Amino acid sequence: MIVNEPVPDTFEDTPAKDRHPDWFKRAVFYEVLVRSFQDSNGDGVGDLKGLTAKLDYLQWLGVDCLWLPPFFKSPLRDGGYDVSDYTAVLPEFGDLADFVEFVDAAHQRGMRVIIDFV
Repeated sequence: MIVNEPVPDTFEDTPAKDRHPDWFKRAVFYEVLVRSFQDSNGDGVGDLKGLTAKLDYLQWLGVDCLWLPPFFKSPLRDGGYDVSDYTAVLPEFGDLADFVEFVDAAHQRGMRVIIDFV
């Protein structure tokens, strides 16, 4: 899979009632640290594939929006907030295609995704 641009949050298939500009006022947010949430490959580090695998559980909890702290390529001198490349994912978390798969899967469940950008 080749990814050349960010994943838009258009929700074109979402009913108009769910596209209200004040959606966030009633939403259930869940901040999830990718590193510690779910490890999909047994290396002891959570990753995007692990997070994707748990979306049904998060939906069952009633989560409307997932809030992800930085997971981009970084020298990790500031907890990942010292991003060195906004177009690349930290290798231990996966790759950009894994992120696109995660966002698509979240959107299929009617969940939004927001990211801490610094």
